[in-house]
Amino acid sequence: MAALALFVRVMASPFGEMLESWQQILIFVSIASMALGAFAAMVQTNIKRLMAYSSIGHMGYALVGVAAGNQAGITGVMIYLAAYIFMNIGTFALILAMRRGGRLVENISDLSGLSKTHPMMALALMIFMFSMAGIPPLAGFFGKWYVFMAAVKADLFGLAVIGVLASVVGAFYYLRIIKIMYFDDATQPLDGNVGGDLRAIVFGSAVITVLFLLALSPIYDQAQQAAASLLAA
Repeated sequence: MAALALFVRVMASPFGEMLESWQQILIFVSIASMALGAFAAMVQTNIKRLMAYSSIGHMGYALVGVAAGNQAGITGVMIYLAAYIFMNIGTFALILAMRRGGRLVENISDLSGLSKTHPMMALALMIFMFSMAGIPPLAGFFGKWYVFMAAVKADLFGLAVIGVLASVVGAFYYLRIIKIMYFDDATQPLDGNVGGDLRAIVFGSAVITVLFLLALSPIYDQAQQAAASLLAA
């Protein structure tokens, strides 16, 4: 995220007037990232690898805003990153809590029947998965909404459509995790509840992900001011 923030600063300020020279390259990188993230994650059985490919896809969505090259695009990137950090931290906190016999487990199949053995853990992970899929009114929806709208304002209609289609494909593997947790039978349950520190991280991230809409207005105003400052520099 720090690297992407630096990238936005470089492209928006020193190279902002050279938009036509680098826009097509960023469009290609954005599409390639979204496609790789969506299709490679579909075949993963390890949840860490799935989240790694998911991160590639999410950075592709963020690059849609950078490729737009306008104030709305930079604003959208900042909102996207603000939403992404909480749902991503919450998800990885839950992955760290996946233990059986005191040992970490990483397979998606290890989540089978989680809603029956650890209902609150399953609920939190469902919130994060729905948010990453872009389901409203969760945080991830607003991130995608603003970057796609920025692309439309920049007349990058094809990029916006491809982004929406990649998001639909990506929803498949997020919903697959929810299906495994809620509809598959539990084989070997995971260990007890999430530890104190991880519980606080998961709870805080889940609350922010669900209630992101309430803080959207001040986040949007700050992002818009920052974008205007970058483009004026």
